[in-house]
Amino acid sequence: MSPARAAKKTAEFVWLNGELEPWDSATLHVSTVAATGHFNVFEGIKAYLGSDGDTLNVFGLAAHIRRLAASMKLTRMACRWTEDELCQAVVDLLRKNGTREDSYIRPVAFFSGLQHADFPSELNAEPEVLIWTRPFKTTLGTDRALACQVSSWTRLTDNQMPPRIKTMSNYQNNRLAALEARTNGYDSAVLLGPDGKVTEGPGACVFIVRDGVALTPPVTAGILESVTRAAVMRLLSELDVRMVERPIDRTELYLADEAFFCGTGWEILPITSFDRLPVGNGEMGPLTRNLDRLYHDAVRGARARDREWLTRV
Repeated sequence: MSPARAAKKTAEFVWLNGELEPWDSATLHVSTVAATGHFNVFEGIKAYLGSDGDTLNVFGLAAHIRRLAASMKLTRMACRWTEDELCQAVVDLLRKNGTREDSYIRPVAFFSGLQHADFPSELNAEPEVLIWTRPFKTTLGTDRALACQVSSWTRLTDNQMPPRIKTMSNYQNNRLAALEARTNGYDSAVLLGPDGKVTEGPGACVFIVRDGVALTPPVTAGILESVTRAAVMRLLSELDVRMVERPIDRTELYLADEAFFCGTGWEILPITSFDRLPVGNGEMGPLTRNLDRLYHDAVRGARARDREWLTRV
């Protein structure tokens, strides 16, 4: 990578509607509904430089694109590209950019016309699809901690703004919780559902550990069906940790021995307090540390058993 490109922190090309376009020419008018109305669905995917220092591994590519297709179906977007074609588009873009560093990948399906919210006219309309990438710095393998607040904001429900749809409109719910937490001196937040049960954090699933058992809310609890969550559950079984999906009470957070967030953006992020009550001894716990190590090795392609999760570039 040239010094100029490293300083810019953007790739040279994006994938837009089947074409590899120069970054600077991939533009939309500011009045489009994509900009003014958040009419989009998207994915967050990460590619990690392999343990060999050369191979780039895209983690969970097919699963992420499958979830993107599900979001498009639920919002009645008629995509012209198959899931396999979109997976190949990601690979083509990384190759075109000569990417050889840890990178974040963002596919977005959106409507670029409709300069006002004319909802009926977009029924089963064909969206534009954009894929762009940028470098990121992982925190895996480092000591870190997160102080969380139980938010006063309530999590969206399936019959309101379905969290199962990964759309930026839903992220206003997350943003309000995160802003409240930061204003009150916390790092992040956990949202409760209308029933008072734990759902997830702003853009991340939550796990707690009590008496050696890992607990996490079910996918029917108003959470995103997370690709990372599914991987974590398999890694926990490898550690011989009993894993239970069930509703979680707020007070169980306070009694947890360990807790952590997981997600593409967050990776594995230890939570060391809720509402200023320490989790365990207030430090990253041993199970979370072991899981962090396994996840690090998985995304780097260091273990043969995990390579089914990876698309090598």
